[in-house]
Amino acid sequence: MKAHSRQQGMSIPGMLAVAAMVGFFIMCIVRMAPHYFEYLSVREIITKIAQEYDPDREGIADIRRRIETVFNTNQIYDLKPKDVEVFRKDGRTFIDARYEARVPIMGNVDAVMNFDDLEIETGRQPY
Repeated sequence: MKAHSRQQGMSIPGMLAVAAMVGFFIMCIVRMAPHYFEYLSVREIITKIAQEYDPDREGIADIRRRIETVFNTNQIYDLKPKDVEVFRKDGRTFIDARYEARVPIMGNVDAVMNFDDLEIETGRQPY
């Protein structure tokens, strides 16, 4: 006679649980990706503006005006130009564009993304 061997593997409820977890993480990625790509654009814009700043010909108002123009052109929505601080400290000019983005995931659950590496001294390479 043949002995019955027991099959091994995931059950249907186990597969559904794994599929639900994978689906949740994919949903999180899909909702958070646009904000991350916008952060990459903001970082590139702020870095470029800081590198091109000439203190002999431009002032802080010129930097602010340029940030507003470039943000509008590139459709930056997470960070408003008025939230970017441009200030002088010890004779050097800094651009502080640090911000945080809150992304609703589901219900009252939000993901918070902190982008706090955007304080750049003008005229220097940030990296």
